[in-house]
Amino acid sequence: MQALLNAIAQMDMPHDAQRVFHGRGGLHLGCEHWVLDAYPPVWVLTSFQPATDEELQTLHRALTERWQQLASRLPLNWVYQCRHDGKTETRLMAGSVPEPHVVTENGSRYRVHVDKGQNHGLFLDMAEGRRWVRENVATRPRFKVLNLFAYTCAFSVVALQAGAKQVVNVDMSQSALATGQQNHQLNGITAGASFLAHDIFKTWGKITRGGPYDLVIVDPPSFQRGSFVATKDYARLMRRLPDLLDLGGHALLCLNAPELGVAFLQDQMRELAPQLAFVQRLPNPAVFADVSDERSLKVLLYKAPDSPYLPSI
Repeated sequence: MQALLNAIAQMDMPHDAQRVFHGRGGLHLGCEHWVLDAYPPVWVLTSFQPATDEELQTLHRALTERWQQLASRLPLNWVYQCRHDGKTETRLMAGSVPEPHVVTENGSRYRVHVDKGQNHGLFLDMAEGRRWVRENVATRPRFKVLNLFAYTCAFSVVALQAGAKQVVNVDMSQSALATGQQNHQLNGITAGASFLAHDIFKTWGKITRGGPYDLVIVDPPSFQRGSFVATKDYARLMRRLPDLLDLGGHALLCLNAPELGVAFLQDQMRELAPQLAFVQRLPNPAVFADVSDERSLKVLLYKAPDSPYLPSI
């Protein structure tokens, strides 16, 4: 646990939501099951195996001591979550959690919920993906975006803030999209976004009619029974991409499955969407460093041709 204690002792006052310690990357021996996130004004400590009362008391003392150095006049708020053997337990260890709980990232505001469930409303490892979307949408006027598996629509928020004309958000979860609508309101975005609570594989007609798109974002769960299984369903999405993209458009393909490497996406794209050219793999935030790039989050960028495809004669 020493690496985690060292990180706590050295951490700065967080302003944006961010990861502070990433034991899951395997770079800290003995701490592979620990993760510490900041969702200001709340710290969220996650363990992927049960922690003893003694360990939690040690961590509480460490957090308390550092918090006294950073903000002695403010209460310490922290939550502990244990994810083990298919079960999730969440406990408030000190202070309180605001309601509503709103955090920031690069000037954007998002509603989160850290005291229930495994998904808190904003995936911190996708920060560089959101940065890329913001920077690249700003370079092209009247950008049209398709955001598949939109969840709480963070990509949509940054795209519209950057000047996108339209973002179509599609997700099966009505409650996630409702939070997404709140996120747009939090950022003063009143136009340009649509929200479709549909099964993507049953909505292709409506999705296709809304195109073509300058950017298609595909950020599915790696395994969600009854919704999406990457090994089976990702190929179904890839086949559709050439017809969804406008000339010169981009596709951002995301995959967070440690057991599936970069080749899983690249090999299938070469076979199923050969018209699209691989551009680059976007970097992950530095704090998410991993012993193997193959295990970490994969965000691959592809580009459609700039001119119509003409078959050879």
